[in-house]
Amino acid sequence: MAKRLSFHICRSCGHRESRWLGQCPSCGEWNTLEERDSPVRTGAGAGAGAGGKGRAVSLSRPLREIDPEEGVRLATGIGELDRALGGGMMPGSTILIGGEPGIGKSTLMMQAAGAVAAGAVATGRGATGRGARAETATPAQATVLYVSGEESAVQLRQRADRLGVTAPTLHILCTADLDTIQQELHRLRPRLVILDSVQTTIAPDAGSVPGTVNQIKYVTHELAEWTRENRTSLVMVAHVTKEGQIAGPRVVEHMVDAVLLFEHSGSDLRFLRATKNRFGAIEEVGLFAMDQRGLVEITDPGRVFLGGHKGELPAGVVAAPCYEGSRVLVVEIQALTVPAKGAVSRTFSDRIDNRRVSRVAAVLEKHLGVRFGDQDIYVNVAGGIRIQDVAIDLPLAIALYSARQGKALPSGTLATGELSLAGEVRPVSHRLQRLKASGEMGFRRLVGPPTGDGEESESSGNRQNGASWAQAATLPEAVAAAYEAFLAAPPKGV
Repeated sequence: MAKRLSFHICRSCGHRESRWLGQCPSCGEWNTLEERDSPVRTGAGAGAGAGGKGRAVSLSRPLREIDPEEGVRLATGIGELDRALGGGMMPGSTILIGGEPGIGKSTLMMQAAGAVAAGAVATGRGATGRGARAETATPAQATVLYVSGEESAVQLRQRADRLGVTAPTLHILCTADLDTIQQELHRLRPRLVILDSVQTTIAPDAGSVPGTVNQIKYVTHELAEWTRENRTSLVMVAHVTKEGQIAGPRVVEHMVDAVLLFEHSGSDLRFLRATKNRFGAIEEVGLFAMDQRGLVEITDPGRVFLGGHKGELPAGVVAAPCYEGSRVLVVEIQALTVPAKGAVSRTFSDRIDNRRVSRVAAVLEKHLGVRFGDQDIYVNVAGGIRIQDVAIDLPLAIALYSARQGKALPSGTLATGELSLAGEVRPVSHRLQRLKASGEMGFRRLVGPPTGDGEESESSGNRQNGASWAQAATLPEAVAAAYEAFLAAPPKGV
């Protein structure tokens, strides 16, 4: 039989104590601890699941008995979302997606819910997708539950109509109560669950105020446990702080399998970037554009991240092939230097880390004699995408040099490479892919690090699609190669 134990929980913050206290040790409120009962199974019923009372359940399995086919991914029907997830959603996985208000989180989730409900497809297994097999799920398998604690059913229906979502197996539940959500999960047994948002969901056992630390941890744990046991994919929409981080305790990001952050460039472009992914790479970036149809995938970025200049380039502008995830994006780096308005120079850059810009400027000053100590530096990336590739160092250095000297780079030239503090141009990964993408975009000359002894021959490895690889071992050589002539005189500003 079941033995019952009691505990005390603070109705203000959700803190638990084994005995009653006059003051909550967590939030400091007085007379807020209430007694609750906690059933504990003993004897033959211990460990029994919901479907078998009194029946012993094995908690472990030998590794060789685990079927790898259980890891077949569920495609969302949105290619760029699947790309950011590493190929689709793994059964039993929990995904946390955050972004600024109005960026399109609910729109993306409604589109994904409609696509899965209309016809879910298994696309592959594991993190790499090797041994992938495609199979259309049955209507019962494609049941999707969309839970909203922020909007009414009418609002969700209106959004679905705008997006053209009409799937009959898509169910809408407008509630913030965790118990109601769990009852509906047991009734429907959906293949995909979307919770919008986790900060608005209330668990009575964790307090009476939504969005508190205990509430978020409790809700995440309960729903993640259910999805793992029932092999259901769960996506939870999360609020973010003014710094752009997921709101709530950081432990929630450890509890989930993947964390996706939605970013925007101040225009219609949206970037979906994985900051954690247990089943795929975190370098992948999904590209979207927002229009009247909702979020539209950008499957071929092309010249989205180039300025579209006609004729000669202005000073301070350099193109660079950046490797993001599994594809190369040719982006435009823009630099501007002006005399400092105060005694201390400042650096303004929100798409490339400020510390990287300062480091590259210091390397330029040391090895080329270009002074930046009395200059304010402004750096931007066309299209607004945030760049993390280490190969952005050399094009950034050439852009800063070009801006400081007022000398435009020759048309058709771009650069790639990591820059050391000693002024060396270090090798980069995926060299051929970068060269090929540069040629496809119409560039003729790519300045980069020297190739190794075991790399491709001159004919095959240093020319692709009409673009040639100009080797440079040091920063002065790279600047000279970019301008196709060695520096004959000291630069201005010395």
